[in-house]
Amino acid sequence: MSAHADPHCIFCKIVAGQIPSRKVYEDDELFAFHDIHPWAPVHFLMVPKLHVASMAHVGPEHEALLGRIMALAPKLALEQGCQPYPDGGFRIVVNTGAQGGQEVHHLHVHVMGGPRPWARG
Repeated sequence: MSAHADPHCIFCKIVAGQIPSRKVYEDDELFAFHDIHPWAPVHFLMVPKLHVASMAHVGPEHEALLGRIMALAPKLALEQGCQPYPDGGFRIVVNTGAQGGQEVHHLHVHVMGGPRPWARG
């Protein structure tokens, strides 16, 4: 586990390979993997390898990283089975804090898509 990881964080452990996952993508800064409780036919998470607790903890030093996540999400969504825009598409969700529905306190971006019978809100 790197010096920028939290040894108690489940997502840091997934990034480190200590907990298995179904990997979608990996590079030096990012790791993407399928959600274990998907809400949609396509549902994966994108996480920075650097432990950042939430969107509330993001600062100017994270701008490039967040830009990379947002620019990469459409490519990965299509690769994972989402249909192209405008008839297809996907949803990007970032839950922040307890009232925002965040369950794991490591910044993560949900990418969800597929036919809309899965829509929950």
